[in-house]
Amino acid sequence: MPAVRKLGKPTDQRLAMMRGMVTLLLEKGRLETTLTRAKELKRAAEKMITVGKKNTLAAKREAMAFITKEDVVKKLFDEIAPKYQERNGGYTRIVRTGRRKGDNADMALIEFVDKINEVSEEAKS
Repeated sequence: MPAVRKLGKPTDQRLAMMRGMVTLLLEKGRLETTLTRAKELKRAAEKMITVGKKNTLAAKREAMAFITKEDVVKKLFDEIAPKYQERNGGYTRIVRTGRRKGDNADMALIEFVDKINEVSEEAKS
């Protein structure tokens, strides 16, 4: 089993950061962060979308235990998860955006797969 990246933080801080980042990603649809954080965020976000696809009371309680905002949980179950009902994983993509100026860290943009399709359709019209 692969190890969890520690990201230079104690467990409680790392989990709190992941909860916040998953909430932001589900709320906004895309998020720019460092590459290593994006890779960890992808694991957590895809698990939440898989939970959302079940659409049971137990799944809603499981999502509420991890996601910090109730309206984001509602959005997960009503809008996001139904889009991926026929898809078995691979709900997000990571796009490298270059290096951060201050510390030269690899930066990446993490977004939902369908977000790219919506942007390209808007550009065509």
